Amino acid sequence: MKTQLSTTPPAQQPESGVAPPGRPFVDLASSPPVLSESSPVPGHEPSLLPPGDWKLVWNDEFDGTELDRSKWMFREWFWRRRMKGFTDKAAVPDGRGNLRLSLFLDDDGGLKSSQLQTGPNYHDAPHETSPNPWGQAPLWDVGEQPAPKFMHRFGYYECRCLLPKLPGWWAAFWLQSPSIGMSPDPRWSGVEVDIMENFTRDGRCTAGSIYGGYGRGYTDAGDRCDFAVDPAVWHRFGLLWTPREYVYYCDGREVTRTDKVVSQVEEFVLLTAEVQGWRLGDMDRHSPRTAAAVLNPDGTLKAEDAFLVDYVRVFDPAEGWS
Repeated sequence: MKTQLSTTPPAQQPESGVAPPGRPFVDLASSPPVLSESSPVPGHEPSLLPPGDWKLVWNDEFDGTELDRSKWMFREWFWRRRMKGFTDKAAVPDGRGNLRLSLFLDDDGGLKSSQLQTGPNYHDAPHETSPNPWGQAPLWDVGEQPAPKFMHRFGYYECRCLLPKLPGWWAAFWLQSPSIGMSPDPRWSGVEVDIMENFTRDGRCTAGSIYGGYGRGYTDAGDRCDFAVDPAVWHRFGLLWTPREYVYYCDGREVTRTDKVVSQVEEFVLLTAEVQGWRLGDMDRHSPRTAAAVLNPDGTLKAEDAFLVDYVRVFDPAEGWS
């Protein structure tokens, strides 16, 4: 989710998701489960919830074969430009109750993927080209944005998913503010909350929050850490967002937490997959390393692969926030 600035030639730039030296590693095997099983949606897999009574306020179980566009929009623009590596053709329910976010080989030979979100990012809006309401030049730089499908503040956010298997692309479940980095106080401009990011195919995942935008003001909240999961089985990733802290979970076990900077504004939910390389240089092609890993010499995909999502659910305390 972090933007790579083009400060060195593309061949020398690191690809997104490279773990910085010294990032903490959490051994979940040594932690006892602290969440309890609950069945908020009859006929579907149960959730793992924190103590207390919870009510379901938003969810998608991905039943059927058509994406529910009343709940999701595709992220297609990326920092005021049309992102060539994103497509609306690679996020399809499989008819068995799962969303399939897959690798997509476009007609132009580009490896692409889909990014789903329940709201738009202010920074992604294309530049305004029409005169302003007073007939002057288009002084306001930000163009029109679509209305959000779902924005929420605080709660418990949960996703049950199966990670991709081929190298060269990554999957994530996260929250973002439309206006991150746009005020001196990140509590009121919002925080990026990465409930789960999976960059590599060794089962290593990342969780944690960042704020201050994606330039020189970027700040790690101090809760970011890595943890290992079995990539061959389904997992539940969750976030408890209260007015005072973030607590991250994997399969009912606590991963990390922070009360350093907690967003006090509504944010939107994202389910994303991204092919490595599109953020390098002119952002016009996937990585050669990705191509070598997933493409045959004739340019066809070596194998089908997908980030499978069983459900996304958002809960609030049944009695509200005290």
